[in-house]
Amino acid sequence: MSTDIEKLVRDAVKKIRDEQTTVPVREKKRIETISLADAKFLAERVEDKAREMGVKAVVAIADEGGNLKLCECMDDAYFASCDIAINKAYTAVALKMSTKKLASLAAPGGSLYGIQHTNGGKIVIFGGGDALEAHGKILGGLGVSGGSEEQDTALSAYGKQLFEEYFI
Repeated sequence: MSTDIEKLVRDAVKKIRDEQTTVPVREKKRIETISLADAKFLAERVEDKAREMGVKAVVAIADEGGNLKLCECMDDAYFASCDIAINKAYTAVALKMSTKKLASLAAPGGSLYGIQHTNGGKIVIFGGGDALEAHGKILGGLGVSGGSEEQDTALSAYGKQLFEEYFI
């Protein structure tokens, strides 16, 4: 009899854990601007992926004018990653390209060499920032910082892909 109760308790605990870790389903919708709810949804998914990768990331989302919409810092993320993620999101909007693409253009001998010294030092020239586009227009930018450049770039690209799947 006690094994029946133990099984019931185990099953109930498993059900509660499964419900807590289930990724919310969101219907695809066409957007013209990124709302705070949209930004939170996107940031949460990127943070989930960062956890899977073992990265303590900061995720920033800017609006179409490069203004900060949301910045979330995972527990124990690097303090410096806050400004970096925000500036990656800004850069992606301001220059209408990923910071990964900008890296090659800003390298010595590149057509944009030295650009990181403009805009009050807010331009970031390494991966982890992506423009969020829909309907032929930039709606915002996503910046991720906290891991290696490769990890930040992968997380940002993942976030951009999710944005395209859910919001275009």
